[in-house]
Amino acid sequence: MSETPKNTLQYRVDGPEDAPVLVVGPSLGTTWHMWDRQIPELAGSWRVVRFDLPGHGGAPAQPAHSMAELGDRLIATLDGLGVQRFGYAGCSIGGAIGADLALRHPHRVASLALVAASPRFGTADEFRQRGVIVRANGMDPMARSAPERWFTAAYAAAQPAIVEWAVQMVRTTDPACYIAACEALAAFDIRAELGRITAPTLALVGAEDRVTGPGDARTLVAGIPGAGLAVVPGASHLAPVEQPAAVTDLLVRHFSTAWQAAPDSTTGLTAIPTPPAVPLPMAPVVPEAPAEEAALAPVEPAVTPDAYELGMKIRREVLGDAHVDAETAAADAFSTDFDELTTRHAWGEVWARDGLDRRTRAAVALAALATGGHLDDLAAHTRAALRAGLTPDEIKEVLLQTGVYCGVPAANAAFRVAGAVIREETTPRG
Repeated sequence: MSETPKNTLQYRVDGPEDAPVLVVGPSLGTTWHMWDRQIPELAGSWRVVRFDLPGHGGAPAQPAHSMAELGDRLIATLDGLGVQRFGYAGCSIGGAIGADLALRHPHRVASLALVAASPRFGTADEFRQRGVIVRANGMDPMARSAPERWFTAAYAAAQPAIVEWAVQMVRTTDPACYIAACEALAAFDIRAELGRITAPTLALVGAEDRVTGPGDARTLVAGIPGAGLAVVPGASHLAPVEQPAAVTDLLVRHFSTAWQAAPDSTTGLTAIPTPPAVPLPMAPVVPEAPAEEAALAPVEPAVTPDAYELGMKIRREVLGDAHVDAETAAADAFSTDFDELTTRHAWGEVWARDGLDRRTRAAVALAALATGGHLDDLAAHTRAALRAGLTPDEIKEVLLQTGVYCGVPAANAAFRVAGAVIREETTPRG
């Protein structure tokens, strides 16, 4: 374990100092201990570097709000260890970090295993909703629901001690760091970039994973040139915990046989020898589906967005995909021009300005809508304010201030609408 300077990550190293380096990354809400059962075998051939996400496992609570920021902190950590080229295995958000590094630092990633990963995790609305729940209730709702997301029902029933370990691991995670990681996942979407990943890649997934299932793994395989697929029976999202022997065997075989040689000397990197292949039996694997089964987003040329494109992006980030989809679907020939005008002007020009941060703009919007009595829009913007990071108490203060300066009747109606939205949005699901 190490001291953790700012802009790096808490880490632990196992294995011989002169062995090639294998980095392993955790899932959201877990710590490096999720890989404990793999370490004895992996550390026999590799120098294994495990890391914790910010605010996880006692790591400093320094939130990182994007996958690139998490990747940059990992690169800074590895630079401090003198590690240039490495293999990488990551679970869920750990896999997303690995994919980001393979795209932005291809000369450093020698081989890649994406465990329970996806080029896009669910929807942005889902992850921003998690942030709303955590701000209002703390980590307890996420902790109580973790076993259902992470393990099969049979495993959870048979392993109550591991279930309790999982619950406590989530419960002790820093809420602000968890919310920031959710924001990073909400913005993560590399479907159009998969073809640029050049590291030899294995997509590994639990057959019963309901978070990022075999369909997500097949999308990765369809998009990443030469990628392989392994589906582990009897495993859900935390396959390394639930089926440790099978996952270990698959990782050892992949990293023993698919380790890309270092670039030539012009890069300034030193070649790392490939560890010898280990003749371990393969875990039972579901045959790979044809690549064409996976639907990939079309690759679009990179262009600078105009005000409408930028406005639609911001509008979706603020109001949520579900709300915007409903509004655009309801637009007809008579109202489409107005919908485009507001998207371009209000969202693409005013909301896009740098003068106020998004939380402040959300508070101003609440006050203005309450004053004007626009209660339908107030409901939508109350949801938006929660997703932007305002707490229920802060929304209450905005409406109290509105009542003082703009009238008690307007604030009274606003409190009824906003209160109903807050109760709905902050009540844990299930």
